Amino acid sequence: MTDLHFLTISEASALIKEGELSPVELTQAFLDRIARLDEQLQAYITVLSDSALAEARDAEAEIQRGGYKGPLHGIPIALKDLYDTKGVLTTASSRVMADRVPDEDATTTARLREAGAILLGKLSMHEFALGGPDPTCGHPLARNPWNLDHIPGGSSSGSGAAVAAGLCMGALGSCTGGSIRGPASHCGIVGIKATYGRVSRYGVVPLSWTLDHCGPLTWTVEDSAIMLQAIAGHDPRDPTTSRQPVPDYLTSMTGDIKGLRIGVPRHFFFADSPSISKDVQSTVDAAIKDLETLGAHIEEINVPMLEYAGAAQPVIMLSEAFAYHEPKLLKTPELFGDMVRARFRVGGLFTSSDYVQAQRVRNVLKREFAEVMQSVDVIVSPTMSAPPPTFAESDVMTSSRSPSFTGPYNLTGMPAISVPCGFTPQGLPVGLQIAGKPFDEPTVFKTAYAYQQHARLIDKRPPI
Repeated sequence: MTDLHFLTISEASALIKEGELSPVELTQAFLDRIARLDEQLQAYITVLSDSALAEARDAEAEIQRGGYKGPLHGIPIALKDLYDTKGVLTTASSRVMADRVPDEDATTTARLREAGAILLGKLSMHEFALGGPDPTCGHPLARNPWNLDHIPGGSSSGSGAAVAAGLCMGALGSCTGGSIRGPASHCGIVGIKATYGRVSRYGVVPLSWTLDHCGPLTWTVEDSAIMLQAIAGHDPRDPTTSRQPVPDYLTSMTGDIKGLRIGVPRHFFFADSPSISKDVQSTVDAAIKDLETLGAHIEEINVPMLEYAGAAQPVIMLSEAFAYHEPKLLKTPELFGDMVRARFRVGGLFTSSDYVQAQRVRNVLKREFAEVMQSVDVIVSPTMSAPPPTFAESDVMTSSRSPSFTGPYNLTGMPAISVPCGFTPQGLPVGLQIAGKPFDEPTVFKTAYAYQQHARLIDKRPPI
């Protein structure tokens, strides 16, 4: 029982399929671990002990009758608390939605249920997926299981902490400027933001309609592929979703990247970024050399408009966020946390001209990336410019002035994954970001998996 919480999804699903592991036993192991550790980690807002065990019993009975649904059947997962769950409190970690109980599931929630996943509960997050760890939001602030004094990243803070600490086998986060890949990097796990339009956002509390993405955080690359497989695909209730067929992601994980062309835009992620930590830079440089050792061809590339991505993104994000939240900001401003209320109000100060100019920058950036991607298969970089800071060091208004290494891929809608690539001398995780062509998640997964199998960082767990 003590080791079940550190099984991967792929390992557990194989045991469940063969009848060697009970979904009830597995679910109980996670509930016990949550009861033992979450008071320290504060990863959960809502724990669904009774319904999770009931779902596990149903899954076990279905499997025994020969109704095995696939690799998520009987697997305990959790959701960032902005995914609608029928009959279950969904707060977006805000007093504004303190009593909100949806009457239907988000599309992603429903698809995970259809795949047989067991919902353990709803995870903590930064309020409305914006800002940072703000104690005035009225909800718990998740902590990093590698060191409880440090933040787990955001805004999918509980998702990153819960997966890393073994409080669920996988989680869904959301990503507007890096809120999946950031916690993945800071918590030493895997997180993928698929191409814009690959995953439905119906029933997910929005931050910025044209930048928001949904995606999984897991311990391994193959587990992220399994979860993405279940939630990807067109949804008629979300007109932004693509009708492109969803490939079998697991078939891309061969471990062979010989001849793969990897681009490295050092002018932005290294040379022109004075904020990058030396520990992060040296760790990522070593990972790039490992990729070359595996047979990939590394070449330096140039994307000039990256310099302006950090100026364009907040204009788009905050303008769209203000448009969504304006009625509540005017009616009940006191219900918002201090940090989020201030930033949403900034969104109301941008002009229509500001918004249009930001979108023009975005279009040029997309065009430049499209040109670069004609000569390379993927782009690699650090996921974050620095290791996770302590709560005392975390100043969002200061950190927001640092260049975002994740945000450009929300602007372009390109798929991007973060995979662990090492640790600082203080034992804090560092992530490697791998981005690819739109709807080419298979090549992104292929590269990440090959590196994961070479580095074997998945064998090291947090000391909690």
